[in-house]
Amino acid sequence: MKKDFFKISKKKFKSRLIVGTGKYKNFVECSKAVKASGADIVTVAVRRVNISDKKKPMLMDYLDPKKITYLPNTAGCFSSGEALRTLRLAREIGGWKLVKLEVLGDKKSLLPDMIETLKSTEVLSKEGFKVMVYCNDDPLMAKRLEDVGAVAIMPLAAPIGSGLGIQNYTNIRIIRKQTKLPLIIDAGIGEASDAAIALELGCDGVLINTAIALAKKPIEMAIAMKYAVIAGRKSFLSGRIKKNITGFASTTKKGII
Repeated sequence: MKKDFFKISKKKFKSRLIVGTGKYKNFVECSKAVKASGADIVTVAVRRVNISDKKKPMLMDYLDPKKITYLPNTAGCFSSGEALRTLRLAREIGGWKLVKLEVLGDKKSLLPDMIETLKSTEVLSKEGFKVMVYCNDDPLMAKRLEDVGAVAIMPLAAPIGSGLGIQNYTNIRIIRKQTKLPLIIDAGIGEASDAAIALELGCDGVLINTAIALAKKPIEMAIAMKYAVIAGRKSFLSGRIKKNITGFASTTKKGII
């Protein structure tokens, strides 16, 4: 287990928890939560978080991009065109090629528009981007994303910010079985047990923002998520017992007086 690195596009990370940088009260709280979580990767909404205007507080002043991996994302984009412009801008600003793509379908559900997502993934991959893709939990679409060049599949557990936890265990298991790409649960995590379950299902990691940032005690929740991810991964690697519909004694009958 000591050599059980989290690997994305040939780069190794120690933590399997990715943390978002939005919705916190301020950058100070955000940086404290990220530090407490032990995360090696943070997502950055290029359209919402200041990473270029030096006249205003910058995220980089609180989270050193030399010490933690920035993952620019396309939060708030509702078309392929918007998403492509956003990530091309991110590459110009910081030289980032490892990116997270999300193209939303509507403002109410915030579910992904998979037609636009698939199209964007193909274009970005051809342009040399390493694309981690937010998607629905459809195994067929996940396979298509892999076929057009995605470097990580990131199905939702439930709608963004809902905190409902994983709604479709079966589809997540199917996606896990069919892909060798990193499988990362993105969106819908509400509490530490949700994160542990994701790892126990065989997912390689989880991305969490709202559940930490909007918790009554964000720093404490960040710590909880850190250990939940560790516990879930160790549980998966340990190999759980088979499920039985009847009881099974923990001691044998042999030698009973």
